[in-house]
Amino acid sequence: MATLGVFLPTTGPIHAAQKPNIIYILADDLGWGDLGCYGGKIIHTPHIDRMRAEGLKFTQHYSGSCMCAPTRSSLLTGQHTGHTRVRGNSSHLKPDKDSRVPLLPEDVTIGEVLKSAGYTTGVIGKWGVGEEGSTGVPNKQGFDFWFGYLNQSLAHHYYPPFLWRNETKELYPDNPTRRTHYSHDLFTKEAIKFIDREKDAPFFLFMAYTIPHVDLDVPEDSRKPYIGKIEETKPYGTPGGQHYRYEEKPHATFAGMVSRLDRDVGRILAQLKKLGIEKNTLVIFTSDNGPTSAGGADPKFFDGNGPLRGIKFEFYEGGIRAPMIAWWPGTVKANTESHHISAHWDMLPTFAELAGVASPKNIDGISMVPTIKGMANRQKDHDHLYWEAYNGGGMQAVRQGDWKALRKGLLRNPAAPIELYNLKSDLGEQQNLAGQHPEIVARIKSLMNENHQPNRHFDFKPMPNPKKNKKKGKK
Repeated sequence: MATLGVFLPTTGPIHAAQKPNIIYILADDLGWGDLGCYGGKIIHTPHIDRMRAEGLKFTQHYSGSCMCAPTRSSLLTGQHTGHTRVRGNSSHLKPDKDSRVPLLPEDVTIGEVLKSAGYTTGVIGKWGVGEEGSTGVPNKQGFDFWFGYLNQSLAHHYYPPFLWRNETKELYPDNPTRRTHYSHDLFTKEAIKFIDREKDAPFFLFMAYTIPHVDLDVPEDSRKPYIGKIEETKPYGTPGGQHYRYEEKPHATFAGMVSRLDRDVGRILAQLKKLGIEKNTLVIFTSDNGPTSAGGADPKFFDGNGPLRGIKFEFYEGGIRAPMIAWWPGTVKANTESHHISAHWDMLPTFAELAGVASPKNIDGISMVPTIKGMANRQKDHDHLYWEAYNGGGMQAVRQGDWKALRKGLLRNPAAPIELYNLKSDLGEQQNLAGQHPEIVARIKSLMNENHQPNRHFDFKPMPNPKKNKKKGKK
């Protein structure tokens, strides 16, 4: 693992005033087709669309994973899921009583890298890579300020009984019943306060919003514009249910949630302009994975994955290709577009270069500063991108040039066949060309084997058959 000792200036002394502020906004389960600037036709997203008009739109940017926790681990450590600590929402092998895997002290995060460069660091929203009392909590992973949910399951609920402020619980005891504190709104208020408080020195703010992740739940003022204007399905959920909130108009609610997210992205950008620091602040907006169909969400209705196949929990493009916009007035050229192939694990080296420090060793990311600053001819490219996951029976995927390959069911069949697609001619991954290109399949298979590093919580070992073991036990 990387160590903090490698953080050295790379371009000579950089004064604090020259170091840009960095705000990284991560939506939760937001798909391509949920945004107007990526082809969405139903949900109103004027602020994000304007952000795109004033900034740089990426068309081939990828999530760290197809689900919440490993995406965040990949983002924070600059490592893909064959190397990063957390590779699933919970341990696959489950050696411990608590199956949620935290980051460890030896894991070097974006927060630690930027603190070494003199930044004040903050994270607001959903964490997901360290439970209470573990080594993975934000304040032990390089963040000066933290406000939000540690546990990603608790983050399903938008009217929580408590949130964490650093390592102390901030209680809202009547909130689940009286519904007085909508967590997303609290996050935005804290973001504005953080920006105001830290405006005179370089800061990094990781805004890990939970919208539009289930529950489907939003105040009426955001839902109202859609009621009666878009077709509704039958109600979903169970009244009083513990996991998902009962909702009579799920389409209007989902659309209202995305519009509320859009509204608050606009508020953050407006605050930067109000303070006069927008020209010294890079803002990136993206999503943690593709859209979901869980809890009554309906990506088919909203065309959430656009022309892409698959949704959350899958390694088809719809599960891992993410919208991404970079906004930096005066530095990022307005209304531009990049087809550079990149991923969440590129953020750490990108931010490190902007801050004037070296990245940790043993990361998989490549700095995207040349692309962001309009010098695409100087941009280094990945030879390939790699993903692995342990849901759905175990999966791996590789993107190399125009080729995309994946295989599924590895926990039961280590020799599972590889599917191969040419994204240049088949963006929707409909034509499996594996049989026509055995040499490419062999090369991809080698990459899959090379990129997987053993992990005590996650490994492609054949899963035991609980029914078989149970029968043996009876005998």
